[in-house]
Amino acid sequence: MISVLLTCGKDGALASCRARGHAHFAERGGDIVCSAVTVLLRTTMQVLSETEGILVRADASERGSLDFDVSAESAPAESRAALVYAGRFLEAGLASLVREYPLNVELKIQTD
Repeated sequence: MISVLLTCGKDGALASCRARGHAHFAERGGDIVCSAVTVLLRTTMQVLSETEGILVRADASERGSLDFDVSAESAPAESRAALVYAGRFLEAGLASLVREYPLNVELKIQTD
């Protein structure tokens, strides 16, 4: 099972994400659940890393894990809004996968 922990601030801004495990829905290289989680997380990281004033620190050094932290201490208001949207986007996308594949994905949400 893939376990994802999203941490957001009180305002809903994404602060970090920790993903661990494997979906075990299908064979390696053909697992649509794993692919869906990966696409959501990596695309979010990429968009945020290209957003003015947002710093993304990521670690995927271990197989079956992806961690990233985001900060926007000196970011303009639009960039802070992007973090709120990113938190909502990941929560909605991952929650949809949990509903469809409850044996393969779990989601926990934590507020700072």
